[in-house]
Amino acid sequence: MSYQSFAPPSLPVHVIGGGLAGSEASWQLAKAGVPVILHEMRPVQPTPAHQTDFLSELVCSNSFRSDDAQSNAVGLLHQEMRRMGSLILHCADQNQVPAGGALAVDRDGFAKAVTSAILSEPLIRIKREEVRDLAQLSDVPIIIATGPLTSQALAQQILAMTGEEQLAFFDAIAPIVYRESIDLDKAWFQSRYDKAGPGGSGADYINCPLDRDQYAAFIDALLAGEKTEFKEWENVPYFDGCLPIEVMAQRGRETLRHGPMKPFGLTNPHNPTKKAYAIIQLRQDNALGTLYNMVGFQTKLKHAEQVRIFRTIPGLEGAEFARLGGLHRNTFLNSPRVLDPFLRLKNRPNIRFAGQITGCEGYVESAAIGLMAGRMAASEFRGEELRLPPSTTAIGALINHITGGHVETIDAGPSSFQPMNINFGLFPPLEDPPLEQDGRKLKGPERGVARKRALTARGKRDLENWLTPQS
Repeated sequence: MSYQSFAPPSLPVHVIGGGLAGSEASWQLAKAGVPVILHEMRPVQPTPAHQTDFLSELVCSNSFRSDDAQSNAVGLLHQEMRRMGSLILHCADQNQVPAGGALAVDRDGFAKAVTSAILSEPLIRIKREEVRDLAQLSDVPIIIATGPLTSQALAQQILAMTGEEQLAFFDAIAPIVYRESIDLDKAWFQSRYDKAGPGGSGADYINCPLDRDQYAAFIDALLAGEKTEFKEWENVPYFDGCLPIEVMAQRGRETLRHGPMKPFGLTNPHNPTKKAYAIIQLRQDNALGTLYNMVGFQTKLKHAEQVRIFRTIPGLEGAEFARLGGLHRNTFLNSPRVLDPFLRLKNRPNIRFAGQITGCEGYVESAAIGLMAGRMAASEFRGEELRLPPSTTAIGALINHITGGHVETIDAGPSSFQPMNINFGLFPPLEDPPLEQDGRKLKGPERGVARKRALTARGKRDLENWLTPQS
């Protein structure tokens, strides 16, 4: 799909927000020869979750998830972004830490690398200030990439421009444990199914096992533990992809052991014949290997409760925490209603949005939308025809979901549009499903694996065709 730009924009392009999406958008613009002013409010105006003033600071997990580009949608998105010169993926690759089949990073090293790259780019100027009034930027081209912690003043302006009633939902962050405080006489190193990933060995997670009784007691403690509540955020929904563990526990006592505490593909070397009923995994969080985060353990438990409850986990009885979990407000648009296919506000086409505020979820997805917003703005500056990536690619499927793939129509009443991670459910079906060599249809697990590989192969081919200059 293509579309003619609405008008040659003025210079420079203003990018608001120095997170993953804003940094990536700025980088793509600069590499296309377009001057950028990058507005980042930290440290002038702090947020509830950030701890530094580095650009692209990671405030939740340190994982960019699977790096498998053969049979995983997010792995395919990694490859597509690398192919398009992503700053975020380059810095992630340069600062990776072992994480099985995932791409995880030393969070400080990663943020420092992004910040250094942006500071060294002569076409990017950083202004450390909070943008409270979009009117001060008049009709200049703008990319808003303020992410899950958009300031209240700016959020109110965005609400007014869109005519929507709500932009917010809850998000949570997981605790980080000092490695030396974990008891490896009870815990052990192993990746699920011994799967090795970039920079990893196949034994990249620390695993803490619980038997049936321990699991039951742990669930009881989660449900009874005192939680942090924020009255001013009442009636704001959670995002299902980043639920606090105690909220998951409320949905059923077995929910956690079929989610972040699933015991499958792991064998306890301290007791090989006894299968754990549930397992808590910790993943390396920095290059030194001194910090490990509790995978999937986003929580709104009060800090004292976190220490008390998490120290009942075998192997974590003496755990010391570098950071405890917390709850913060997230923000996103009803993008199918208010954005056009090129991420522009329908009633203010000089304003684009990028990152989590558009309704994508995840580090990689946010950076990917920033990458496309930057490329689109650069094409617009050059007066080129705007071209969307095919929906058969990971990045195209994500944009399609954000701007037009939701099942509801504009007139369908209250929207249930929710943030979405990249997944194969967003891709168009295969025209020719994979078959056995004798022409029979594949069945069972083999069919699923073959389908994923066919989808990634199609996506790679279609991205290359899209990137090839048209004659």
